[in-house]
Amino acid sequence: MELALIITGVVVSYLLGSMPTALWVGKAFYGIDIREHGSGNSGASNTFRVLGKKAGTIVLLVDVLKGLTAASLVRYLPFIEIGTVRYVNLQLLFGLVSVLGHIFPIYANFKGGKGIATLLGMVIGIHYLSAVVCIVLFVVILFSTRYVSLSSILASVAFPLIAIVIYKNEEPFFVAFGIAAALMVVLTHQKNIVRLVAGSENKAKLLKKHKR
Repeated sequence: MELALIITGVVVSYLLGSMPTALWVGKAFYGIDIREHGSGNSGASNTFRVLGKKAGTIVLLVDVLKGLTAASLVRYLPFIEIGTVRYVNLQLLFGLVSVLGHIFPIYANFKGGKGIATLLGMVIGIHYLSAVVCIVLFVVILFSTRYVSLSSILASVAFPLIAIVIYKNEEPFFVAFGIAAALMVVLTHQKNIVRLVAGSENKAKLLKKHKR
């Protein structure tokens, strides 16, 4: 029974993460496939770039909610005590599966986004303080450089260090997850890194109205 419920949680988490928010918003309200414009990425940052702040904000919030909801599914497992190591480990499992669903969505031929917003959502669901620190770091770097990709990469790399400071040796799997998540973000941003090194990466237009 326990195994069946855990497997169900994994499946639900993947299906949640697979919801291609940017793709659906682009097609439903703008008549375009977001993957054919801008960076070609089906995520919040490309939605902001191509469709503007309103659409980008909607996509960002929904993608964050996907990870948060997946990490919170553990609360509905009757055999898990909140706050235990097993509880956190299952949060990590469900959350990570939702991130993989975002990157490889079954609803969009397994071509999705980079998973940053969904990753943030699952971290909020597991340990909101870690998420707050990462968000502050992201914002500071973004406003300093105007590079969304660089902000995402550096905030993600800082995440396992933050986890070590907060949890020390109490949650080794959370720290290990932080390291794995940082590596995943770096891998999914390889093209951005190449453009950053070459000086050709697009900069975000902060505090400016989007023109269509």
